[in-house]
Amino acid sequence: MKGISQSISKLWKRRSGKTKQSYSVLPCRRFSLAEIKSATNNFDADLLIGEGAFGSVYKGFIGHRTINVAIKRADFESSLDELTNEVVLLCQLHHPNLTCLIGYCLDEDKGFIVYECIVNGNLGDHLYGTNYDEPLPWKQRLQICIGVERGLHYLHTGLKHTIIHLDVKPINILLDEKLEAKLTDLGLSKLGPPSLSKALIRVKSEVVVLCARRARDIKLIEEPKFRVAWSQKCIKEGTINQIVDPYLMGKVAPECFKLYIDIATSCVRNKGKDRPAIGEVELILEHALELQERADAARNDVDQYNYPIVEYTGSASPPESEESI
Repeated sequence: MKGISQSISKLWKRRSGKTKQSYSVLPCRRFSLAEIKSATNNFDADLLIGEGAFGSVYKGFIGHRTINVAIKRADFESSLDELTNEVVLLCQLHHPNLTCLIGYCLDEDKGFIVYECIVNGNLGDHLYGTNYDEPLPWKQRLQICIGVERGLHYLHTGLKHTIIHLDVKPINILLDEKLEAKLTDLGLSKLGPPSLSKALIRVKSEVVVLCARRARDIKLIEEPKFRVAWSQKCIKEGTINQIVDPYLMGKVAPECFKLYIDIATSCVRNKGKDRPAIGEVELILEHALELQERADAARNDVDQYNYPIVEYTGSASPPESEESI
């Protein structure tokens, strides 16, 4: 967080001659605290839709209560730096796979970010939560992965300065009304040279999307590093189907399955130099989706949910410690 604070501060001073605390020039709406309270019915507990280390997220209403929004509140003073960093970043970002910033509020020691409201919650709830009865179909999961990669590709290469998200995980992947992925929570992001994007790719969402199970089934592997280690062990031993969501059994074309496992494991290789660039990940996932669609079309009237279940054996380096990333 310190790195991005310093980098953004320098960029902001060069651009406007002011520090990043001068928010009157930001190209987005600044809400008053009274407007935020009105939008959330004075932070009504019934409108609370999420909580985390950063703070709380409320559903809100603006524009004479005709527009639904999500309002993130920094509950702790130390979170205000992350919030202000995120505001400065989001004002400069425009991509269909990133959450859209509507405005912000800074009032003494209180900070808020107002986003578009994403109606279908986060990916984590769909994969291993209990709020949705119908599991996500395989092709939908692939499309979500592709959307995430497109958003990351834009952050890595679509701007003057490379932006590294650093906190890609299912709860930070929101799903809109068409179940399109939208990345959120850029407060911990880091600016850096393009070469950094490959070293820090560590995108674990692919592994999670394939092996996702309901919450009751993953209590022993809740931490991402444990899920990745377990996945790598199963791949090495040829027991990858132990971690595949039972709902997906027989629904994934073998050629799609192999390509997906290859790219997912390459994203968590031991050394950054051995990981693919985000653009490569995007292209391979798109090809995996094409393979699945082609296989489905070729089966026609044959049961599309009765693909042979194949095992896959490969080499997978153990995940490194965070310090070595």
